[in-house]
Amino acid sequence: MRPSARRPAGRLAGRPLTLRGLLGAFWPQISVTWGLTLAEVVMFALIPLLIGIAIDGLLAANFEAFILLGAVLAALVLLGTLRRVYDTRAYGLIRVELGKELAKRSEDIPVSRLNARLGMGRELVNFLESDAPESMTAVVRVLAALVILAGFHPGLALAAMAALTATMLTYALAHNSFFRLNATLNARAEQQVGVLETRSGPKLGAHLLSLRKSEIRISDTEGLIYGTILTALLGMEMFNLWFATQSLGVTAGGVFSIVTYSWDFVESALILPMTLQTLSRLSEITIRINQMEAAE
Repeated sequence: MRPSARRPAGRLAGRPLTLRGLLGAFWPQISVTWGLTLAEVVMFALIPLLIGIAIDGLLAANFEAFILLGAVLAALVLLGTLRRVYDTRAYGLIRVELGKELAKRSEDIPVSRLNARLGMGRELVNFLESDAPESMTAVVRVLAALVILAGFHPGLALAAMAALTATMLTYALAHNSFFRLNATLNARAEQQVGVLETRSGPKLGAHLLSLRKSEIRISDTEGLIYGTILTALLGMEMFNLWFATQSLGVTAGGVFSIVTYSWDFVESALILPMTLQTLSRLSEITIRINQMEAAE
């Protein structure tokens, strides 16, 4: 009997090493941290509106909205602190279990490849800890911005929707390129330990140069996509600022809310294609780290 057969089964035993597999194995921990994240983002989404109302109230010598704003900000501080304390413990457990399961399934794989894949596997957990909550935050903020802008005038929300559509179409055109470029980068990363073991300066130089070229190609693609998306989103911000001041009869607090939510929309909409790009990379990593079972 192989030594691995005597080891106790972990939470990931029999599961694919994918985002879905991690969610299925650790759903209690992830549900708590994502629930706290959603509560936090909803409160964040309300802040600009509460500030606008507080501005109008203070100008009229009414302090009720100002006091409410202070209470919400205090609750936000408490909630954000508790979430971060819990996150470190929950996702630390997931990283440990994933690393153990990767090693258990990889006894016949060269150490150089296993070393690279352990790092790649951690990217799955990093996504669940950082990118997924950030994308949920972005979705909630985008929806909140659209609803509140539509409350001021439908034209403001339509401008935002047009910018969002341009954003998603731009990313869709680059998806295949991102997948292909990340596949090349990951393949070279798996070769790194083997190159180091040769103790050959020329081979190491060639390897590092190839890594640099792959990273430059990814960066250039990211830069082009970012510039195109940001142009569309900033155009929306300028339109909403012009429309709010020239065509709507709203108060100073109302103009502040419109401009703030438009900018909040810009920041949040920028996160969505970045999240999709990360998913493109993780989809290639998922295929790569699950290939090890065929090698056993």
